[in-house]
Amino acid sequence: MREPLYPSLYQINTRVWLTELSRSVGRGATLDDIPDAELDRLAGMGLDWIWLLSVWQTGMAGQRISRANREWRKEFEETLPDLREEDIAGSGFALTGYVVHSALGGDGALARLRKRLQQRGLRLMLDFVPNHMATDHPWIEQHPDYFVHGSEIDLTRSPQNYTRITTSRGPVVLAYGRDPYFSGWPDTLQLDYANPATQTAMIAELGKISDQCDGVRCDMAMLILPDVFERTWGKRPEAFWPKAIGSVRRLHPEFLFMAEVYWDLEWTMQQQGFDYAYDKRLYDRLREGHPQAVRGHLQADLEYQNHLARFLDNHDEPRAAATFPMGMHEAAATITYLTPGLRFFHQGQLSGCVKRISPHLVRGPDEPVNAAVAQFYARLMEVLRRLVVRQGDWRLLACAPAWNGNRSSEAIIACAWQDLGDNRLLVCVNYTDHQSQCYVQLPFAGLAGARWRLQDLLGTAQYDRDGDDLESDGLYLDVPPWRCHVFEMTNG
Repeated sequence: MREPLYPSLYQINTRVWLTELSRSVGRGATLDDIPDAELDRLAGMGLDWIWLLSVWQTGMAGQRISRANREWRKEFEETLPDLREEDIAGSGFALTGYVVHSALGGDGALARLRKRLQQRGLRLMLDFVPNHMATDHPWIEQHPDYFVHGSEIDLTRSPQNYTRITTSRGPVVLAYGRDPYFSGWPDTLQLDYANPATQTAMIAELGKISDQCDGVRCDMAMLILPDVFERTWGKRPEAFWPKAIGSVRRLHPEFLFMAEVYWDLEWTMQQQGFDYAYDKRLYDRLREGHPQAVRGHLQADLEYQNHLARFLDNHDEPRAAATFPMGMHEAAATITYLTPGLRFFHQGQLSGCVKRISPHLVRGPDEPVNAAVAQFYARLMEVLRRLVVRQGDWRLLACAPAWNGNRSSEAIIACAWQDLGDNRLLVCVNYTDHQSQCYVQLPFAGLAGARWRLQDLLGTAQYDRDGDDLESDGLYLDVPPWRCHVFEMTNG
């Protein structure tokens, strides 16, 4: 299966999806119950990857903690006003083992689903959670040395970061898994990457996962970098990722690694061997609404940008339709998905869902389709199916002031796509709340001596322009607030 230069990925909350399917089949649905027609629909969207969130086995301890945590429950009730206990199954990131959850049909059901996906040209991505395990993971009894230990003093001083666990060998104080900037996650325990045996065991787990899918999204992947781990836990481990990625690729050379990463460590993760790293910085700049910061971000080296995973919506962020007003939403999506990198979409994003669903829940709210959002994304997905934006060359374009003293050109983001077949697209976005004008310098050769038609693929606009003017002056744009265009340029 040949990977496009710029593929598209679609994240699905597996447990929520199967809960919805259970209504139609009249029992608890498994992966085998996912209809072929639904897989056909996903393939027809032009996707390359399906990321199934939360397929691995979780335990009763995580479920009890999730149901008892008052702060979490408040969030759950905001999502589901009719919340029931059975809706709270525990976090899909508090794992007791890398086997497919029995309620989802087990490893066999996943293997059969993967085959059905492959038949439609879709690759399967699953989770790898390197930082921690559930509080009832078998290793706690079998290999307590795999975890970060604390003292009674640690437990007294930082009860939010440590807990006492009872084992057959007696009680031990262990650290919760955590991000160094926040309190620990009380349904998980921190793995100790300063212990070489822990690294060996986790590489073996990753090897088992790689036999079941085509790629992994690595949860909070930067937490086990030597510098970050030492800053958090006071001891420095050997680098894990180059060894782990190398080990998997010896078995599966085309296996893909995507890193969830923050704190401007994207390049670091790429250097560690990751194919893609979350581009949270672009998301934040789009959310803040600063076009000059967005433009500066897109001026980065193309080799770096090619290996970023660009998104507007995922299970950790508030819903895009609830975060970005409609015009801004369209503009942000056009920039996000028509620049280089992996195009990362989230279940519910394309229909305008506004309620984020916690990974602790197995049911989501019933939300109506937002017709305006759905229509926009339908047009955008059609554009993204074109080979010119999957395999072509991209470049950011200069936007010159339309006249002296007019600085509104600084609000326009413009870029161009071109492929070997001489297909040409011009992307123009006014990323601000006021009208903006500019001249865009076009990178295309052979403009002079011909008439050029510009057909907007996101709307109905159509313009005819003289090639001599385009080549000498550039394309004049006068763009309303938040308006975005994707012009197909054809001779004639």
